Amino acid sequence: MKSNTKKIPFDKQLKLECGKKLQGFELMVETYGELNSNKDNAVLVCHAFSGNHHAVGEEKEAQKPGWWDQLIGLEKTIDTQKYFVVSLNNIGGCHGSTGPTTILSKTKKPFGSSFPEVSVVDWVNTQYLLMNYLKIECWEMVAGGSLGGMQALQWAISYPNKIKKAAVIAASPRISSQNIALNEVAREIIRKDENFHDGNYMQNNTKPKKGLKAARMLGHITYLSESNMSKRFGRRLQDPITKVDEKINYEVENYLQYKGEQFSETFDANSYILMTKAMDGFDPAKKFNGDLVKCFKKIKARLLIASFNSDWLFPKEYSMEIQIAAIKAEIKSSYIELEGDYGHDSFLYYSDEYSTALKSFLENNE
Repeated sequence: MKSNTKKIPFDKQLKLECGKKLQGFELMVETYGELNSNKDNAVLVCHAFSGNHHAVGEEKEAQKPGWWDQLIGLEKTIDTQKYFVVSLNNIGGCHGSTGPTTILSKTKKPFGSSFPEVSVVDWVNTQYLLMNYLKIECWEMVAGGSLGGMQALQWAISYPNKIKKAAVIAASPRISSQNIALNEVAREIIRKDENFHDGNYMQNNTKPKKGLKAARMLGHITYLSESNMSKRFGRRLQDPITKVDEKINYEVENYLQYKGEQFSETFDANSYILMTKAMDGFDPAKKFNGDLVKCFKKIKARLLIASFNSDWLFPKEYSMEIQIAAIKAEIKSSYIELEGDYGHDSFLYYSDEYSTALKSFLENNE
């Protein structure tokens, strides 16, 4: 499988939804497969809140596969022998694209807390500029799960003539007040870390690792289902030999401690805050007085809307709201509720039913 990783600069001034501007930006991009001569086999995959450009293959530094490695690749669901797959790290992230850790040329200091708020609309606009850079006329499909699914839906709304299909997976037309509350608790945990320094921790040569770790542990609980946690851990005690901390008693504690510590080593706290705020603010119908049907009227793409039965963070009611609005707006759409063993994170994992639904949607052009 042919793959390529590249940091692409854009000199054009970017006006953000918040009203602020970026005087140029960079996107870290990874592509898989080849663009055909007709340039009509391109698929954009959009990462969720903690994802990045590395969607496929073994990442040597992190020693883990890409976030959608189970579904993209040679003879996989999205077959890279047929399709040219594009994945990027969104602005505001911390894996190569312009974000809070980016060093400003004028001051020689990182953006830090001064990096402006970004939105799903902003991400889609930068992805559109990337599309032009790659000389792609129209996406065959834009797909993603969770916050990535929100981007796929926004693509269908923002650029109706530039997308044929949108796979909106484990997503929502807007998140609930409970989810906003959970995100705010996570942000507050980070802010209260003694090493946060109002978001300017890099200038102080430190990092709010404790806060970031605890925020991730909280978030990780919401990504899993109760049945999955019971099946994987139950109330089993952790083997003393493999404890990450002497204070640990249970396997589930050990798992959360390990995941939180691992995340705190590789992610940026300011990016965490920006990404969760982008999720909180997603509401495409707000410009249509809250009328999702009216918002969808301009959509020309076919929609696949999928939910997972074990997902309590973004339950099926969210996806069904998108489907009902699509039907009323007379959009070609289909909805499927899938079995999922991993709660909200089920969109990351292969299953026969999931693969068949996504592959059929991508390859059927009727």
